[in-house]
Amino acid sequence: MSKPSDFFIYNNNRYNGDFTPQHLVFNSNLQEFTQRVSFICSLETAGKLTPEESYQQIKALWKGLKRSKKQLGIGEQVSNDGNGELGE
Repeated sequence: MSKPSDFFIYNNNRYNGDFTPQHLVFNSNLQEFTQRVSFICSLETAGKLTPEESYQQIKALWKGLKRSKKQLGIGEQVSNDGNGELGE
């Protein structure tokens, strides 16, 4: 069971978009990304990380989010030829 303080530290908002399992997973990944970026910014502001360290960590998180988006097929459109292949 989580502590009440965990709600504020790991606040996940309810997903209200078009429901597909892929969208739900990506939304979760996006929320985790934003939470981690917020932590990194706070650490940099407090002088615990250098600007370069912060940049590199956020860059790595961004690459992971992009990879997640691609793997989940978010943003890909189905072609109109009826064969179900994904278009660009």
